[in-house]
Amino acid sequence: MAESEEYYDYLFKLVLIGDSGVGKSNLLSRFTRNEFLYESKSTIGVEFATRNLKMEGKTVKAQIWDTAGQERYRAITSAYYRGAVGALLVFDITKRATYDNVDRWLKELREHADPDIAIMLVGNKTDQPHLRGVSTAEAQQKAREAKLSYFETSALSGDNVEASFTELVKEIYSIASRAQIDVAGSSWVPTQFRPDHAESVPLGGPAKPASNGGCC
Repeated sequence: MAESEEYYDYLFKLVLIGDSGVGKSNLLSRFTRNEFLYESKSTIGVEFATRNLKMEGKTVKAQIWDTAGQERYRAITSAYYRGAVGALLVFDITKRATYDNVDRWLKELREHADPDIAIMLVGNKTDQPHLRGVSTAEAQQKAREAKLSYFETSALSGDNVEASFTELVKEIYSIASRAQIDVAGSSWVPTQFRPDHAESVPLGGPAKPASNGGCC
């Protein structure tokens, strides 16, 4: 049987978090569908998309949840942190306020997510260097202090999008493969898709495919 998006050895739940308008939805669409949505609306609640990656001959299914950044949806989205093994905390390099809010997002993530979650700080919109409000050096320093990895991306051009997601998945895979423990029922599931087994998402909520909603 030909390999497809339904076949995987590992399932990793990742979450995209950060202020509204920083480009989370377009980072997701660029990575999973190689698309950029020029006319997009803010995400309502939570949406997700998936993509399979190869790691050392194994198929890793990255299930990436795009969370709404608006305050009024926070009560909804906090439940979706449960079971996440990786997070991309996104800010807009052209909007200083979104960077200033990184600490608040980190606090929320650490209150609701697993303490061992792998976190990457992402500065998006590098296609607008003339509008930059946060320097690379400053963001790198914050990432070092918080013990996070750091990437700068452009969802518009696609620059570094593949690399950032792939690097986070590699980090999680390395932890999972080193551990070599039975984690059945958790968010990283060493399993293979079986036709007689309906794919389930043991991640705290009903699943629905990503729509064309989202911002930047």
